[in-house]
Amino acid sequence: MSTNAAEPTREEIDQSTGPVLLEFGASWCGHCQALAPQLANVLASHPEIRHIKVEDASGKRLGRSFGVTLWPTLIFLRDGQILKTAVRPQLDEVREGVGILTKEG
Repeated sequence: MSTNAAEPTREEIDQSTGPVLLEFGASWCGHCQALAPQLANVLASHPEIRHIKVEDASGKRLGRSFGVTLWPTLIFLRDGQILKTAVRPQLDEVREGVGILTKEG
């Protein structure tokens, strides 16, 4: 049972509407800490993207359901469908994923 009530279930993610960015990571992860300000900067100009930050750990079901093995892992979705997955992404990969999410149709 999840102690973090804010963490969505896989079913909720699959049923989500519109653009969603799932970010899997850990607060102590150096790669996650390095990406955080860059990601925030890119997302600042895209308020239409719902950003869900998931504190992941071994055995967490949501991360495992998406095959997360390294942090940070970004999952770009629209209407519950995965459009792009980026593992330990560089800034250009983040921008590419956001670009995919913000395209109409």
